Amino acid sequence: MLQAIGLDSTNALYSAIPDNLLLKEGLALPDGKSELDTLRFFTSLSEKNVIFSSVFRGAGAYRHYIPSIVKSVTSKETFLTAYTPYQAELSQGILQAIFEYQTMICELTGLPSSNASLYDGASAAGEAAAMCRDKNRSKTLVSAAANPQVIETVKTYCDAAGTEMVLIPETDGITDLAALSSLLDGGVSGVYIQQPNFFGLIENCVLASEMTHGAGAKFIMGINPIAAALLKSPGECGADIAVGEGQPLGMPLSFGGPYLGFIAASSGMTRRLPGRIVGQTTDTEGRRAFVLTLQAREQHIRREKAGSNICSNQALCALTASVYMAAMGPLGMREVADQCISKAHYLESRFREAGIKRKYPGEFFHEFVTLNEHPANLLNHLEANGILGGLEVDGGILWCVTELNTKEEMDRLVCLCTEVSA
Repeated sequence: MLQAIGLDSTNALYSAIPDNLLLKEGLALPDGKSELDTLRFFTSLSEKNVIFSSVFRGAGAYRHYIPSIVKSVTSKETFLTAYTPYQAELSQGILQAIFEYQTMICELTGLPSSNASLYDGASAAGEAAAMCRDKNRSKTLVSAAANPQVIETVKTYCDAAGTEMVLIPETDGITDLAALSSLLDGGVSGVYIQQPNFFGLIENCVLASEMTHGAGAKFIMGINPIAAALLKSPGECGADIAVGEGQPLGMPLSFGGPYLGFIAASSGMTRRLPGRIVGQTTDTEGRRAFVLTLQAREQHIRREKAGSNICSNQALCALTASVYMAAMGPLGMREVADQCISKAHYLESRFREAGIKRKYPGEFFHEFVTLNEHPANLLNHLEANGILGGLEVDGGILWCVTELNTKEEMDRLVCLCTEVSA
């Protein structure tokens, strides 16, 4: 087989993997342990965890209140799968759950079609960039004010496809639309802008969308699903594709995952959606039924012509998001968004009173950046007092406030910050 494909060893199959990641000496696994010893070992590991009483960090992963019904429903045996079922006649419950998820994502984004979910928000952005490419247009423009992890993931997707990704500069923390105008040429396939952006600021997505379409390219809008309950939807902004991280929809921080990527598209882009779409139909007796309506078969059997290699979805995480959105309802999600924005603005005003200024002007949702001379010292001081502070960024700290942060917590945070400033 190696000879037939022109290789001289099995190691050559892994030439694309960096040498420092290759396992050369074997795993060298220790002897197995009994169940009791294993339990003791992991219990000792868990004691190293630090549980913070107050959290003021976001940057893509957010701490929100999760109604108890979410865990109650998603822990049922019939739903405990991370995979899409293939036998529709045996899996109506799970297929319906995915269909309801798709419907709610469409309502949230204001776009007519959604797939059954993706691995995370960053991979959803990479897939969206791939959806926009064609024979004549392959360059992707990404705002420098987007989440750095999303930027790196989109770049990886573009590098693997042999296409170009170009950063749109940011000015005062928001996308420089004058720079976008100069970058838009006949080779641009898609433009990605995040709303709110990584610094928490509100972008002019309507104007960015108009500029993008005027140049013949597609507009991709990355959104925070909680903020989407309050801000203009991607559909209202004229976006062709909306993507985002679904973790705020009922998923705990969980030491980094698993999370949920959602993606929705305009009607003209539906058949380019990666993965699969669950649809509603009727069976031979006229009863409501659910099936896998669309999935790109070339992802399985004609892979060289595939637009994506995504063949699965995050079924359990998508179910969690569905139950959360159903439990909260439109008014509940609006209330969460209202509390996030009002509490964040309260904290910003308290910082201002204490002489701690914002780095960037402009409207923001529930995150903002302050100027701090010694951010590492400040964050260490907060950690010593049981508070997980914001994320250190260039020349300051990115703070996040959600509905779980109380006035007392915020007042205490400001007092602790002034101790370090003094």
